[in-house]
Amino acid sequence: MTGQPTGKIDERPAARTSHRPRDMLVVGRWLAVPVGRASVLAAAVTVLLIVVAGVATLSMGRLGIPLGQLPTALTGGAEGKELFVLDRLRGPRLTVAIGAGAALGLSGALFQSVTRNPLGSPDVIGLSAGAGAGAAVVALRLPGTIPVSLGALIGALAAVTLVYFATGTGFRDPGRLIVAGIGVAAIAVAIIQYVVYAVERDRATALASYVSGSLAAKSWDDARTIGLVLLVLVPLTWLLARRLDIGEMGDELAAALGGEPKRTRAQAVVLSVLLSAGAISVAGPVSFIALTAPQIVRRLTGAWGAHLTLSALMGALLLVSADLAAQQLPLEDRLPVGVYTMAIGGIYLGYLLTREWRKGRL
Repeated sequence: MTGQPTGKIDERPAARTSHRPRDMLVVGRWLAVPVGRASVLAAAVTVLLIVVAGVATLSMGRLGIPLGQLPTALTGGAEGKELFVLDRLRGPRLTVAIGAGAALGLSGALFQSVTRNPLGSPDVIGLSAGAGAGAAVVALRLPGTIPVSLGALIGALAAVTLVYFATGTGFRDPGRLIVAGIGVAAIAVAIIQYVVYAVERDRATALASYVSGSLAAKSWDDARTIGLVLLVLVPLTWLLARRLDIGEMGDELAAALGGEPKRTRAQAVVLSVLLSAGAISVAGPVSFIALTAPQIVRRLTGAWGAHLTLSALMGALLLVSADLAAQQLPLEDRLPVGVYTMAIGGIYLGYLLTREWRKGRL
């Protein structure tokens, strides 16, 4: 294989005979992107649905841009109300939803691939709980010192650091990782409850929206932040794609094929944490996107592997759709998007647990 992009399709054997195999699009010596007809079709449909949800986000409601004026507004001809909606109200919000959803979906795909656990996500290792604790401490105990989003990011990284040292093996042992994560998450929840209990109710209510995950009042700075996170981290995840797929065959076979399972696992968890932290920094600890997006993708394609790109697209679609519901459903004013993702994830988690129990895996 030469160092120049070949664009060749290199067929790889299936790791599990019950699943359809996928091909690998090999580009040069370092990049191998899994492809397949079902995956390409699912990606095309998902992108189309994201576009539909995005158009609905910009056009629906009292302040929506009429469909007939939307093309002109998107090509730089917006003015008056349309300019305000596109530039200040819904444009940044939609962009952040797409970026944060993609980061969470990709994060979940990485985490589930290395733990080989359909219930795995960065939430399991206390990332979201840590973010909530950081936001609570900053907003209610240290108001005005640093931004709440930065406090959430610090809390998330602190939780992951505690998990890293608590396992004794870093990120290499999935079992220890999950057990340590449960303990750290419990501590973080206790911190949240203490802080909320210790302050007056109105300030605690204001915090509740952020702790649940919210896309309200987003700016183009937030959009640029999540865009930069994806720009830096997505290429790094693609470099891991081939080794992740080899790792699905089991550690012994992966090691024999040069997959370096322990090193790959540690790198994937670090990237998963960074992607999730990036999403948290702009949208708060939005729950269940990282859990559900990769699982939906696996059931759509029926093929083995991490499905990194498609999981990112599915995460974007889920978060954009949940935010559209948060804006348009007449349930409560300003209900945070995290409430809707919790509902979606709770229903899916119940289905998944029931399915695994019936198969005797739990």
